[in-house]
Amino acid sequence: MDKSSAPIRLGYKSEQLERSSGSDLIGKVPPQALELEEAVLGALMLEKDALSSIADILKPEVFYKDAHRLIYEAILFLFNDSQPVDLLTVTNQLRKDGTLEAVGGAYAVTALTTKVNSAANVEYHARIIIEMAIKRELIRVSGEIQREAYEDTTDVFDLLDKTEGSLFEISEQNIRKNYQDMKTIMSEALSELEARQKHTDGLTGVPSGFSDLDRVTSGWQPSDLVIIAARPGMGKTAFVVSAMRNAAVDFGKPVAIFSLEMSSVQLVNRLISAESELESEKIKKGNLAEYEWQQLLHKTEKISKAPIFIDDTPALTILELRAKCRRLKSQHDVQLIIIDYLQLMSADSRSGGNREQEIASISRALKGLAKELNVPVIALSQLSRAVETRGGDKRPQLSDLRESGSIEQDADMVMFLYRPEYYGLNEDAEGMPTTGMGEVIIAKHRNGSLDNVKLKFIGKFTKFTDMDFHSEYAGGSFPSDAGSAFQNTVTLQSGLNKDEEEPDAPPEDVPPPF
Repeated sequence: MDKSSAPIRLGYKSEQLERSSGSDLIGKVPPQALELEEAVLGALMLEKDALSSIADILKPEVFYKDAHRLIYEAILFLFNDSQPVDLLTVTNQLRKDGTLEAVGGAYAVTALTTKVNSAANVEYHARIIIEMAIKRELIRVSGEIQREAYEDTTDVFDLLDKTEGSLFEISEQNIRKNYQDMKTIMSEALSELEARQKHTDGLTGVPSGFSDLDRVTSGWQPSDLVIIAARPGMGKTAFVVSAMRNAAVDFGKPVAIFSLEMSSVQLVNRLISAESELESEKIKKGNLAEYEWQQLLHKTEKISKAPIFIDDTPALTILELRAKCRRLKSQHDVQLIIIDYLQLMSADSRSGGNREQEIASISRALKGLAKELNVPVIALSQLSRAVETRGGDKRPQLSDLRESGSIEQDADMVMFLYRPEYYGLNEDAEGMPTTGMGEVIIAKHRNGSLDNVKLKFIGKFTKFTDMDFHSEYAGGSFPSDAGSAFQNTVTLQSGLNKDEEEPDAPPEDVPPPF
């Protein structure tokens, strides 16, 4: 088994901890609560109902003393076998197991019942025992990390990933959801049903903000890997930026986007253009009229407060991505992760093989990340040039996935972006005009139906909208309640933007928003 995926072992004893920890810890007694271990075991043998309150949280391996672990295992065996649990039955079970002498004999077992008068505090005591075990495990893990860090052959990025994975696993293993009675669950179910009745969109995942698409998918689903593929020029980035904006601004869902192709500033400029409906060229040059500045300020104020986190680290590796996403999930409860785009990620330097094998490794890791964090992961992907050489309407197919490997297999959903107008096709099969029309082709949907969804593509603002979208700025009008400030709170995590060329200054009579 890979060390990084080895199960967490909370039962490590003193001599094991000393071997795996730094020399300054040798001789120190690891965290433990022997008196509480004795009190809990005594309470379990005194009161028959005591075990029911802690059996789901207290595991044998959390006991510091081996004798206590053996006694608790005997108690659990009797409990699971629907036999009475008391001093006599536990002693008899230990004798059957051949471990009675190992725990100190019948006298030692009897002595445990004198350590406590009742089981009133058994759950509280059990949780302290668990806390001590977690501390011992943290000491063990840190000792292993120290030892490996001293080795010249250690890959530091593998070690970072292992460290974060071990700590994450310790944390996750000790987050347990307790049972609920039917009355409580029924109340929650009815509340959700009432909410769904009020919101007839039927969303069960993170909304894309595109009504027709959400009707088919019910939103981006937790633990799903979604591949959005297209040829260059179809608007892949514009699509995910629009979906990101909708989820974060309209629905308040924290979103993280890893932009491997564009810098954070370039991505935000696209977002500003799409939101304020000002042409991207004007945004780039900063050559805006006064009413356009007001238009920009009015529309971008709410974006600046949106829970959007942008990372533009180039050639991101899966180890770096996993570490960043774990922190984002822990610190900001991110609900959607976007990678733009998959082929620009770097594979593990030791993976070897050709590029197709590397991409396959990356796609498997992305699926694993979606499952680990229980959030949808959207990865953009390039399509092969076979689309361009194909006759007819050049609609993409699953076989067009570039360096496909296991992309199709790992993905829960594969979507293609297609704009017939790009290929000079001015009418669709039904004779309807295709000007400004984008199509989302759902080619694979593991837990739902396949369908084609039409969207409106507004090229000058580089954004997608529902087909019935109408601009509030049509005709150059501007709302009178314009915002007064643009507070840029979008997280720009990389230093890549330091060399970004500064935009031209705005007209002197108009104060700049930044």
